[in-house]
Amino acid sequence: MQDHPGELPDIVAVMVGVSVEGPYSYRVPPGMQVVRGSIVAVPLVGRLTLGVVWGEPRDNFAHNRLKDIAQAFELSPLSEELLKTVDWVSRYTLSPPGLVLRSVLRSSEALEPERPVTAFRRTGLEPEKLTAARVRVLDLLLDGETWAKAALVGASGVSASVIDGLEKAGAIERLEIPPPPIVLPPDPDAAAPTLSPEQAGALDQIREIDAGHFGVALLDGVTGGGKTEVFFEAVADTLRAGRQALILLPEIALSSTFIARFARRFGTRPGEWHSDMTPVQRARTWRGVSNGTVRAVVGARSALFLPFHELGMIVLDEEHDGAFKQSDGVNYHARDMAVVRARFAEARVILSSATPSVESRNNANQGRYKHVLLTSRFAEAALPDISPIDMREEPPEKGQWIAPRLAREIFATLDRGEQALLFLNRRGYAPLTLCKSCGHQYQCPDCSAWLVEHRFRGVLMCHHCGFEQRTPTTCSACGAEDSLIPIGPGIERVAEEAAARFPGARMVILSSDMGSHTQLRERFAEIERGAYDLIIGTQLVAKGHHFEKLSLVGVLDADLGLDRGDPRAAERTFQILTQVTGRAGRASRAGKAFLQTYHPTHPVIQAMIKGDREAFYAHELAAREAGGLPPFGRLAALIVSANEHDPAFEFARRLLSAEPMAEGLKLFGPADAPISMIRGRHRVRLLAQSGKDFDLSGYVRFWLEQGPKTSGNLRVQVDIDPQSFL
Repeated sequence: MQDHPGELPDIVAVMVGVSVEGPYSYRVPPGMQVVRGSIVAVPLVGRLTLGVVWGEPRDNFAHNRLKDIAQAFELSPLSEELLKTVDWVSRYTLSPPGLVLRSVLRSSEALEPERPVTAFRRTGLEPEKLTAARVRVLDLLLDGETWAKAALVGASGVSASVIDGLEKAGAIERLEIPPPPIVLPPDPDAAAPTLSPEQAGALDQIREIDAGHFGVALLDGVTGGGKTEVFFEAVADTLRAGRQALILLPEIALSSTFIARFARRFGTRPGEWHSDMTPVQRARTWRGVSNGTVRAVVGARSALFLPFHELGMIVLDEEHDGAFKQSDGVNYHARDMAVVRARFAEARVILSSATPSVESRNNANQGRYKHVLLTSRFAEAALPDISPIDMREEPPEKGQWIAPRLAREIFATLDRGEQALLFLNRRGYAPLTLCKSCGHQYQCPDCSAWLVEHRFRGVLMCHHCGFEQRTPTTCSACGAEDSLIPIGPGIERVAEEAAARFPGARMVILSSDMGSHTQLRERFAEIERGAYDLIIGTQLVAKGHHFEKLSLVGVLDADLGLDRGDPRAAERTFQILTQVTGRAGRASRAGKAFLQTYHPTHPVIQAMIKGDREAFYAHELAAREAGGLPPFGRLAALIVSANEHDPAFEFARRLLSAEPMAEGLKLFGPADAPISMIRGRHRVRLLAQSGKDFDLSGYVRFWLEQGPKTSGNLRVQVDIDPQSFL
């Protein structure tokens, strides 16, 4: 088989963008030319389906049994490195390659040529009637350039009928021109910053990785240490070398601030790729990436599958963030797959974080990644002073959630005209609603989870499937009136307490379910301008924000997440606490952070108080190694689900009994998953654990091939390297 460029035989293998395990054979009709990577449309089950030419067919078929490729799109074929990435992701995650390919072919609109834009220019003739509106239009066209109609209307302030009248009078002529690029090429020399000596040293270390070859740098710097400025300069190097750059962000709500910083540095906005984009924007960006007019992209994890042809750098900002793991469809981790794609593309990778994942930190310790450290905050800003509040010794008053010492600190902060942040990683008003007469607990009818009260909206809601109902006034079990009480706090309940205790404070509540991305971006901008004194939020406020007036952070439940029986619980808690406390004390203000905890001697809490991140990583790595957990071992989760519990559990037992024997492999289960029902489907979990050099993906694939087959509504979902154990 030939790699592109180069024509293939008149029968080719085409991978279609649906959930299939391999390519199908199709005839290439006379006059059509395709190569490996060509994007085509083929007939499949009575309709046209997008696909990609994968190469020569594996099997020989008689021509008269095959169907013709219906259309070959006039686009550059997908790059060889992207095709190899699709294959690798498919094999590693046990996902059908066609399903992975669908992540590449997400914008069918991009495959057709862009429509030309209607534009106008002067003919040199003067109209008999010259109104003030017509003069404004003609003045804009004096330079002889063509103007799009919409641009003319906007710049001159006239109606479209004025343009039409000038055309009818012969003063301007209509032209069809190619649309302008969706973004202009970024200028790597537009506004180069002055780096601190430590930042310059970090950049020099990254530059030691050959720009034309694969390599990974872990940019490990304190919150506020200036990591973004460093990797922007590495992106600038990539652009100067004539290659494309991709920056992945974990949270779309962060993108507007980040994109503004990019525009200030490079003189123009980057290409964007995320779920808030319109279909037209996505199509134009996809095509621009493919044809090379879009040189830099900032996007969510799915941007990893864009059709770059000159990919030279991938940056993952906040590389530790759990949002980089996709948990439906293809269960891939963007951090790991970015490294895979960069290896195929001979590109560099920068993993940036103030709290690197334990896996990345171990890779740096072992020398597989270059470890680039930033230990000081930018512009001599100091790290916050972190203190515990032992809730056994200094508890809040009954019915309250803010400890007295933290309340005093908030008063003092507000008196100085500075901002304070109260952090609780729990949405809604209360996580449980209970009837005090009969003890009835409100639970989702489709999930094994409590309904969370959202008092602002007047509903009880399931955070797993989205089910909601109006908050009842009487108990649905016993009929008692005024008997329902909230148990535990969410941020809405904390906000209620804060409004009563700090009545003069301008307050804002921030969580992912309180408004659209646009509204959240507006709230963040208002906080940066100082429009609010007291911020109450979930983990959304912990990620990458710079609030100059914020000098105090109070974490209301520092223990939340430590007791979940999750192997990654300590790591996640350390990361979120470091990120949220790091919001305090930027610029010239000294910062303070207080952790309300019942476990002040826990290794995570001690590492936070002492500012000893090395002690945390040493402890966590030792614990992982002792338990054979990642990065010293491998895990695979198999979730068996069905509409009824017993068939799911019985199938999991049969699956376990069919396990192939393998040395060094441990299997756990079957057991009901911690959340044993989601969206009406009962969930039973098996967990496989192996050594780090064991081909766990291959083992699970063989196991499923040899084991019992699902039928009816039974499903088996495989998650290699699971991040969540729910």
